[in-house]
Amino acid sequence: MPPIRFGTDGWRGVIAEDFTFANVERVAQATADCWASETARGRERLAVVGYDTRFLSGPFAARTAEVFAGNAFRVVLTSAPTPTPAVSLAVKQLHAAGGVMITASHNPPEFNGFKLKAWFGGSADATICHGVESWLDRTSVRRLPLAEARRQGTVTLKDLRPAHYRAIRRLVDFERVAESGLRVAHDAMFGVGAGCFAALLAGTTCRVTTFRGERDPLFGGIRPEPIPKFYAATSEFLRRHRHDVCLVSDGDADRLGGLDERGAPLTAHQVVALVLWHLVVNRRQRGTVVKSLNTTSLVDQICAAHDLPLRVTPIGFKHISAEMRRPGVLVGLEESGSLGFPAHLPERDGLAAGLLLLELLASERQPLSRVLRRLEREFGPHRYARLDLPFPAERRAHLMAACAATPPARLGRSPVVEVHTFDGVKYVARDGSWLMLRGSGTEPLVRVYAEAASQTAAERLVQAGARRLRSL
Repeated sequence: MPPIRFGTDGWRGVIAEDFTFANVERVAQATADCWASETARGRERLAVVGYDTRFLSGPFAARTAEVFAGNAFRVVLTSAPTPTPAVSLAVKQLHAAGGVMITASHNPPEFNGFKLKAWFGGSADATICHGVESWLDRTSVRRLPLAEARRQGTVTLKDLRPAHYRAIRRLVDFERVAESGLRVAHDAMFGVGAGCFAALLAGTTCRVTTFRGERDPLFGGIRPEPIPKFYAATSEFLRRHRHDVCLVSDGDADRLGGLDERGAPLTAHQVVALVLWHLVVNRRQRGTVVKSLNTTSLVDQICAAHDLPLRVTPIGFKHISAEMRRPGVLVGLEESGSLGFPAHLPERDGLAAGLLLLELLASERQPLSRVLRRLEREFGPHRYARLDLPFPAERRAHLMAACAATPPARLGRSPVVEVHTFDGVKYVARDGSWLMLRGSGTEPLVRVYAEAASQTAAERLVQAGARRLRSL
């Protein structure tokens, strides 16, 4: 049988090539065997299974539920496409052994995926993923047909979204948001977030307009990733129809992007910095901040200015999730627009992050663009660029070793003073600019990231990174 490996966030593959019903059954059986072998922690022999709006996600989720049922697990199967953090929350609240979310998140439409959620309600770490991999094909697939499993009460269909909404409202100052009268746009990118902000803000003075809320397994010809290159149509609409903010959710609604009141796109780095700044300045909260290696250095400066401890992790929210389970952590942040709040879940949650951004606007009572200018006056400009390049997975290790062994003398005109190699390779210059190269954990790509004081400088750095890749 073909090998299956878990990457940055679960196992993903191309539908009908790697991601097939037979392979989903194999992974589900290995997961059931792994969870059944763990007798500690007092967890229920219960699995939560959810799915997104991708092609065949519902049937793949049903097949996963059948395998768990065939292995004597009770199963809660979502009754509709559901945000990933709602599945994670259900795992935590129901004391389940774990959860599975059928989604490829922000990947192109030809992909689907099998995200593992651990018993604590967060992304499964490397130990759990390796444990599942070790069980692959050790036992034959056991499956109980869905109709029979439902008749027996082994599989229960449930809408997990209402409980998730209640938890998010408790996380924020919902009364302040409800009375703010904000005009909120939401670009759902054809994903599971469609209708969620409208439901969360129903009955308040806020008005919600949803874009790209219909179900389209092809995602309108893009991939459902909340980054500015995919905001063109939304930005044009917002320039003609003013809103206070536009929140953008990815395919499974665990990430957040945005546009300001003029339709100007925000980078994911600006989004995570805004939420962090709001927690520290407006809420006056304290605690350790956790960020991934490729997240803006603006986070470092905010932490330094407010004397907050900062921890830096490898890329992949599972690493941040592990840190968030430690005492004293305020927030976890990642370059992709992922934000996690330990008071809520040790997991990223794009909907929760969106409501906190609304809370910021309700507290500040000024345009989002003005808040961003305030941050720039205090901490200086931070401009970011990223380039994704196709690259064979089997050559990545050699490439990263070569990049680590031969760092450039300078970035632009500034000497390189640090080289980080614990996840990909990151070069940091004396002036604070940086360039990073890393193989994707979910796609056959190498990602080139850069940050500098101007957009032109950041773009030049990613092009220099691309030339470096081609020369090695």
